[in-house]
Amino acid sequence: MNDPLLDRHGEALDLFTDRVHAVRADQWGASTPCAEWSVRDLVNHLTAEQLWVPPLVSEGRTMAEVGDAFDGDVLGDDPVAAWDRAAAAARAAFAERGATDRTVRLSYGPTRGGAYCAQMVLDAVVHTWDLSRGIGVNERLPGPLVDYALAEVEPYADSLSQSGLFDAPLQPPPGADAQSRLLAMLGRAM
Repeated sequence: MNDPLLDRHGEALDLFTDRVHAVRADQWGASTPCAEWSVRDLVNHLTAEQLWVPPLVSEGRTMAEVGDAFDGDVLGDDPVAAWDRAAAAARAAFAERGATDRTVRLSYGPTRGGAYCAQMVLDAVVHTWDLSRGIGVNERLPGPLVDYALAEVEPYADSLSQSGLFDAPLQPPPGADAQSRLLAMLGRAM
């Protein structure tokens, strides 16, 4: 039986993977909508996020136990291969029996594995748009993933800019579609 959350997670990883594989050699230093992040920095960020999943979900380790293992450059000489390995490991960890019901200890406290996975879907979807813009490819995101990400972020979107990790939300234009509303909530203008 398919799990809709794991399906969305896999689709989000596949989407970001598609964009990572589209990065040309001369684009790794290109800017992105994420302030101060190049294409390489953005891919490095999302790769590091995937690397956290196995120790937290599969091994039950705390962030303190993992420490600074994923700080700095995790891409090495082959960013595409590094992303592919990290994405595959995260996908496998969330797909383990009972993984979404486990308690994961994140920086803000104990969280159900399913909630962590949903946040990872949101992160991958939004950063796919960032990467798409950075490398100049189609920025249109699949509707089901946008709808999922929008439903995930709406309950806490107003508090995100207070974390210092997100820009302040923008007012979407009248009649904005779901993708425009999602991006505006996260401080991004289409």
